[in-house]
Amino acid sequence: MDKLKQKITAFLLGMMMISMLSACSFGKDMRYEASFLELFDTASVIVGYAKSEEEFTKYSQMIYDELKVYNELYDIYNDYEGVNNIKTINDNAGIKPVKVDRKIIDLLLFSRDWYEKTNGEINVAFGSVLSLWHDHRTAGLDNPEKATLPDYEELKARNQHIDIDDMVIDEEASTIYLKDPEMSLDVGAIAKGYAVERAALFAQQAGFENGMISVGGNVRTFGNKLDDNGKEIPWSVGIQNPDLSSDEKTLYVLNLSGYSLVTSGIYERYYVVDGKQYHHIIDPKTLMPTEYFVSVSIICPDSGMADALSTAVFNMPYEEGSKLIEGLDGVEALWVFPDQSMKYSSGFQAMIKE
Repeated sequence: MDKLKQKITAFLLGMMMISMLSACSFGKDMRYEASFLELFDTASVIVGYAKSEEEFTKYSQMIYDELKVYNELYDIYNDYEGVNNIKTINDNAGIKPVKVDRKIIDLLLFSRDWYEKTNGEINVAFGSVLSLWHDHRTAGLDNPEKATLPDYEELKARNQHIDIDDMVIDEEASTIYLKDPEMSLDVGAIAKGYAVERAALFAQQAGFENGMISVGGNVRTFGNKLDDNGKEIPWSVGIQNPDLSSDEKTLYVLNLSGYSLVTSGIYERYYVVDGKQYHHIIDPKTLMPTEYFVSVSIICPDSGMADALSTAVFNMPYEEGSKLIEGLDGVEALWVFPDQSMKYSSGFQAMIKE
């Protein structure tokens, strides 16, 4: 094993919390848990069943290694030696096509598909607008007394450079080219869920049968877990209460085996200007933070799809978002409004844990 893998293994083992209850086994399989912090700028947790700590560590490292690849490829802020990533594409906008890994092409094809399905509510070519908001939010968090909003005329000017058709994907040459030199990609609304989905499928193909992956709250489950009596039951996942001051930390606990849960909310990434909070989810119609909801949760089998929909539906009035969700097979949603009232899709209640 090379030094990098030794380091990763040691890190995973160092962070691992192991539970080996006699009732919690699939035959001889036991329940294990691992966590790590450095990928996608968030906390990640892997829970699952394996015959030994060594076997679970193998699967955990496999998932970690896979997520690390996606984290570097989809990064818009940092360069990595020998890696052409989303930042590389942005740096070469209007200059030349960039040869990229197939994982980037697949993500951008997936993103373009959901751009069309949501009438532009999810747009990875929206980076020029989002970067301006990001800069003001970062400056406002660093110096709250001098926090400012982006100039609206500048937002409108940048909004002239978000045409997804200017993103040229050449699958045969494996290149991406941004024709507009002032255009930039931002895959933050979709990349994490997409990476979790790919990592989960990769682990299952390698033999990891019963597990749950959570990357910053993007949850993907497969197989089942066991109750205290050794009976196979669905994985249970809670939806966080966006009212962080409430004693009730969870709105609902859902049965989620084989499903993903992704929530978009305003309660973590925001800054304050003149006493008002401005969160990070920007409506492409108004170029301002959306005010319809405080959170939207999406449940469906595919984590990438759930991530895309959670942002898209967050930017839609309830009636429009509800129509979209009800027209999709195997997809459910929960909307939480600013007054803390809630609505959910027609099949959501059946998923609530009794």
